[in-house]
Amino acid sequence: MTRLRWGILGPGGIAHAFTSDIIAAGLEVTAVGSRSAEKSAEFAERHGIARAHGSYDDLVADPDVDIVYIATPHPFHAEQAILALRAGKHVLVEKPFTLTAAEAAAVREVAEDQGLLAMEAMWTRYLPHMARIRELIADGTLGEVRAVTADHTQLISSDPAHRLNALDLGGGALLDLGVYPVSFAYDILGEPLSITSAGRLGETGADTEVATIMVHANGAVSTSLSSSRAAGPNTAAVIGTAARIEIDRVWYSATSFRVTAPDGTIIEEYRSEIEGRGMQYQAVAAERAIAAGATATDLLTIDESVAIMESLDEIRDQIGVRYPGEA
Repeated sequence: MTRLRWGILGPGGIAHAFTSDIIAAGLEVTAVGSRSAEKSAEFAERHGIARAHGSYDDLVADPDVDIVYIATPHPFHAEQAILALRAGKHVLVEKPFTLTAAEAAAVREVAEDQGLLAMEAMWTRYLPHMARIRELIADGTLGEVRAVTADHTQLISSDPAHRLNALDLGGGALLDLGVYPVSFAYDILGEPLSITSAGRLGETGADTEVATIMVHANGAVSTSLSSSRAAGPNTAAVIGTAARIEIDRVWYSATSFRVTAPDGTIIEEYRSEIEGRGMQYQAVAAERAIAAGATATDLLTIDESVAIMESLDEIRDQIGVRYPGEA
């Protein structure tokens, strides 16, 4: 497979982790772009990247970039994805895919028009332990899956100026943290038929805690909890009639799990052994899809990313979170 040439748009913390992982995995990063020429140059020097651009326009115009990884705050994802797509570049966009479902649909439209891949960087889906979990479900080890539960709870700054508390930056526990368990429920049980949620808003109007109950096909139920003000277990479970899977902390990163029968017998124990954080698997999947002439991976299509954003919109509506400019 011919390797693609990656460009990094937005040299923040998550971009450092992603870039380190994909370079270690043998992928090629040729350029980085930022609104700050100084930050771009620092990032390039740290990772041994050939070119540092002082604007996003220059990055997406770079002829030696085939695919752009977008790692800026949520409100800018749609605009920057569309910028790159219109420049003829594939895009891998950090989660949440966009700020709203309407923005996600706009990105989808441009990607379809251009015949390019636009993919959400929900890296958890591509990790080896998640692949094994899907195999166990498919081969019937769990019997009928009846429930999924997961939390993503962290103790993060309560400073109103912190990005997670700033509505103008898409702040809130749901889009930063809750997107993981919501996407996990989609992965295992499919799109929900109904959503019930409750939450607490902080001083700025951004959500600090959100709990959801979603009902899926055949009556299966998923529950999730996200919080930016308290650290919980960060574990997950998939519960079936014949067995359950208990995923250890931190469940959405490379970790271990056990498959347990109803009588407590351990059927299987799995432990992840990977290089780095594990963000390279999504990038490899994107490259394989493009090499095969596809505009999506089987594990997470853009249609599903749009649907997930619709669910997040519904949850925000139920708990009363509005971003600037929303009706």
